[in-house]
Amino acid sequence: MRQSSTHAEGTRRRVRHAGELGWDDSLYEGAEGGEAGEDGGDGEGGDRPPRGRDGRGGAPRARRGKRRILRWSATALAVLVLGTAGAGYLYYEHLNANIKKADLNLGDHKAAKPTPNAAGQTPLNILLVGSDARDSKENQALGGAKETFGAPPLADVQMLLHLSADRRNMSVVSIPRDTLMKIPKCTDPDTGKVYQATALPMMTNESLGRGGPGCTVAAWEELTGIHIDHFMLVDFAGVVSMADAIGGVPVCVDANVYSHSSDGKGSGLRLAKGTHPVKGEQALQWLRTRYGFEDNTDIGRTKAQHMYMNSMVRELRENATLGNPQKLRSLAEEATAALTVDPGLDTVKKLYDLSNELKKVPTERITMTTMPWQWAVSDRNRVEPKPEDAEKLFRLVREDIALDGKDKKKASGAEKTPDDPAAADEEIAVQVRNGTRTDSLAPVSSRASGVAQVLAGKGFTSATAEPGAASAQPKTVVRYPSADMEGDAWAVAKALGIPTSSVQRSTEVSGVTLVVGGDWREGDMYPKAKAEDDKIPESADALNGSNKKACMRVNPAFTW
Repeated sequence: MRQSSTHAEGTRRRVRHAGELGWDDSLYEGAEGGEAGEDGGDGEGGDRPPRGRDGRGGAPRARRGKRRILRWSATALAVLVLGTAGAGYLYYEHLNANIKKADLNLGDHKAAKPTPNAAGQTPLNILLVGSDARDSKENQALGGAKETFGAPPLADVQMLLHLSADRRNMSVVSIPRDTLMKIPKCTDPDTGKVYQATALPMMTNESLGRGGPGCTVAAWEELTGIHIDHFMLVDFAGVVSMADAIGGVPVCVDANVYSHSSDGKGSGLRLAKGTHPVKGEQALQWLRTRYGFEDNTDIGRTKAQHMYMNSMVRELRENATLGNPQKLRSLAEEATAALTVDPGLDTVKKLYDLSNELKKVPTERITMTTMPWQWAVSDRNRVEPKPEDAEKLFRLVREDIALDGKDKKKASGAEKTPDDPAAADEEIAVQVRNGTRTDSLAPVSSRASGVAQVLAGKGFTSATAEPGAASAQPKTVVRYPSADMEGDAWAVAKALGIPTSSVQRSTEVSGVTLVVGGDWREGDMYPKAKAEDDKIPESADALNGSNKKACMRVNPAFTW
């Protein structure tokens, strides 16, 4: 009994402490619908929203009735939950039990973790997924499409939230749900069913139905080469409850809009020209609207979602009032029940710790983007990554380069040298992998063995080629597992002309490993790269978090 009492009291102390700090957190998350008539979604086009999550919840301070609204972070949920945790340890555990969990990555290959910066910090990448699941009467009522009840869910909102290593800026990258890509092999952790890698490109939102959100994570890592640390998945009902918790998010349209067509397509959103606060089901309609914005495509809907998220962040940071505690308790129940996360975020405490990291970024350092795209050759109603621009955006995220262009320039001059001296060339065991496959090109046959022979000719006689082709690696990298092999990795890179910025420490390898990427499909020496341009591509359609003038362009066919 004494231990239990002590444990509960410790929890109460932590909650009081959080309240005294004055939280500053909350989550936007995407949950949007699919296009029904076209893709088996609902009759309105199945538009599915990034879920609006609110960061309310201020932690209860002992003997005081005040609570603070929690500001932007990637988890309004964490804040709401902790805002009610003072009710006791048992209730805290009850809320923990509400949170659903799923495996992080269901694929066979995982992107390498980023190398820590000079201060030992690493970026944080979180995939926000909005599900169109009609797995309950409530979700079906909100999403429509009775014929899809119980069908596999679609990941119709996918946004990667990238928090920089120094926690000074944040980037968000959306992929349109109409994007075609090859989805990797995934294994359902519950049933053991194996979904083989797709031979032909398919819509990226179908990844969720191939074992769960861990397959969506695997597809993202395969496409972008970005290591993903966590995911959060929500559904329609979660969007509505969080939008209600916020109390209204201002959105703007440049003309009267009614998202409804004669054949039943549209979200039902009806707004007059100008700026209006939306909440609850109306917020869900805004986030799901495809028919009525711009050219009636998923691209316009993504822009509307970005505007909503930025506005929500500003709203939460500019207001400091909060409703009654009983409402918070109810919201915490609904929010935890709506959320599915990976094991790294499966408790209120973990979510709260994450929110503390995210709250450090000022609004003006948040940049919303959409993956640069082009119409797909195989299907003009779908899109595919725009080769050079999309890869450039992914590279900026992989290399932790701020998308707002406000990073301090790296100091020029002599490169740093590794702390660990290299062994003799002939003593360095190097494994060479063939990662030359691209979205449009097959892997170069025997490329790994060819580069291994080049290394042997330069004195690295212990170099060997790994059989078969590795997953696609856009840019050649040299990886090493621990500090005592850093010098060896640098020696290999130097011998082949590979820049030291491509030498990375990674726990995914057991020794020095050279992955020959799609940027080096031929030749004995790594090609001299053009000076890297770190400016975000215009096709990424960037929107800064502090922009208060953004307004959605209404399609003339849907005005009144």
